[in-house]
Amino acid sequence: MVLFVLERASRHSVAESWRRLTDWPRHADVVPLTRVTVRTPPPTREGTVFVARSGLGPLAFDDPMEVVSWRPPHDGGTGTCRLLKRGTFVTGWAEFEVHPVHGDGSTGSRVVWRENLSVHRLPGFTDRPLGWSARWMFGRAMDGLLTHE
Repeated sequence: MVLFVLERASRHSVAESWRRLTDWPRHADVVPLTRVTVRTPPPTREGTVFVARSGLGPLAFDDPMEVVSWRPPHDGGTGTCRLLKRGTFVTGWAEFEVHPVHGDGSTGSRVVWRENLSVHRLPGFTDRPLGWSARWMFGRAMDGLLTHE
């Protein structure tokens, strides 16, 4: 099991950073060899389910996730979201918070992403390299979501 925390500053408002992070299909634009399908009708809320399919051919796997906590930002305040990973290969949870930088949320935001993940059948001694690669991959994904149009 790997637990890590990432933090990024964004030039976008809290509302815009939130929108970028919760556009689930857009995650496929920043995670190589991945496509995302939302299985429940919009809008996103508690109970929304989406699946990230990653890999190629027989080496691909599904990473189904469910939104279990959904608190969008209001009036430039903090927004929080928590996901449960419901797969048979990758399990755990992810949560993120989007905070205002200057109190009103209009001049930038700060994003904190926490992830606890486990990969089925990987022995404990692989946790450290899994943690390094997960931090790198999720860090790149956050950067892409928060900076690319």
